Amino acid sequence: MLTVHLKDHQYDIQVKRGCLAQVGPFLQDLWQPQKVAIITDDNVASLYEEQVRVAVTQAGFEVVTHIVPHGETSKSLAEAEEIYAFLADEGFTRSDGIIALGGGVIGDLAAFAASTYMRGIHFIQIPTTLLAQVDSSIGGKTAVNTAKAKNLVGTFSQPDGVLIDPDVLQTLTPRRIREGIAEIIKSAAIADLALWHHLEKLPDEDALLADAEYVITETLKVKQKVVEADEFDNGMRLILNFGHTIGHAVEKTAGYGVISHGEGVAIGMMKINQHAEAQGLSPQGSTAQLKELIEKFHLPTTTENWDETALYEAITHDKKARGDHLKLILLAAIGEAKIVTLPLTDLRAYLKAANS
Repeated sequence: MLTVHLKDHQYDIQVKRGCLAQVGPFLQDLWQPQKVAIITDDNVASLYEEQVRVAVTQAGFEVVTHIVPHGETSKSLAEAEEIYAFLADEGFTRSDGIIALGGGVIGDLAAFAASTYMRGIHFIQIPTTLLAQVDSSIGGKTAVNTAKAKNLVGTFSQPDGVLIDPDVLQTLTPRRIREGIAEIIKSAAIADLALWHHLEKLPDEDALLADAEYVITETLKVKQKVVEADEFDNGMRLILNFGHTIGHAVEKTAGYGVISHGEGVAIGMMKINQHAEAQGLSPQGSTAQLKELIEKFHLPTTTENWDETALYEAITHDKKARGDHLKLILLAAIGEAKIVTLPLTDLRAYLKAANS
């Protein structure tokens, strides 16, 4: 059990095989009897909605379910409005709560709806993908996409708890497993050399999944430490964006869902690091080390659709841009990140060089 300690809030993260069956007692420890809305998608609903709904009902809660279409396109203001309407129709008040049951899209969307409905109701995260389990389910960032950029509209709102059952990963496709591994690699690269060496020793994805409790927990410790130090993303927390500035732009320009978040991050880490290494800003040989680990887990290191103008437009609309500059995350060493400021006027040249 991990506990995130923040200035005005703390919450537990349980990582344990089979713990989905304990969601009822988990909620009883957090909430008084109340209305609870399970927000999930049509894929996850067929697998876990009934189990969760029955368990939460037996624990003394009044439970309803709202199902959205699966996929990145559902992370939108339009779907958030559908959730608002559903909650209003069901008579939800500020004393009621939401369970986000699904991957990163559901986690971000449901948490965004919870943080804005009636100016905020409480919620818990039950992430069902590796990507959500190691990254988006903790830290309190909620968001929806717009036509301009990924995660452009969002809030900071912390969950009341996070329940992570590695057994649910058995239903994922290899591609969905790999996109979670990209975030694990990122976390090791920026802040945990021991985890990096552990990943180097694992032969493949199956071995990583067999060791899921340890790998997930160690990855979460990286984010826990960073979030506790910088809850609102103004300083140290920026290091979690390694690979994301370019990665989000790659996602956006390809069309959401064509290149997954994890695939975009893998490409972003490679592109940013190979140019940084060429400029002497990151250690010699670090790109080769990244490439070896990324390729071992069958993630991409480049994309054929590299459009510098489109990428520039996507990045300058991204919330990581601050005024006339951009803070890039580079590797000071494997296991250690640093923040470098890049003037936006130099960004086009940087993107061109990063793909050379």
